[in-house]
Amino acid sequence: MKVRIFAAACLALLLSACASQIDATVSAEASAPGFWWGLWHGFIFPWSWIGSLFNPEIAVYAVPNSGGWYDFGFFVGITVLGGGSFFGSKKSSD
Repeated sequence: MKVRIFAAACLALLLSACASQIDATVSAEASAPGFWWGLWHGFIFPWSWIGSLFNPEIAVYAVPNSGGWYDFGFFVGITVLGGGSFFGSKKSSD
């Protein structure tokens, strides 16, 4: 069992090493969305995703953006403001 978990982790690490970000999606312009827009887009992600299913003009992620700070804001927006693991961590009262 431990060998399978280790092999799966190694395979996931190997595949993730192939991932890259296209340089055209990162912008150095001052008007490019940064941390605060990433935070907002992360927070409204569930509604944006539902809207994007019906309207092709709605996107859940801003491209181009400022890069790492936008990604960090998006992550914080999804995990902290959007509930994240909070709902799964509630203890049931017996």
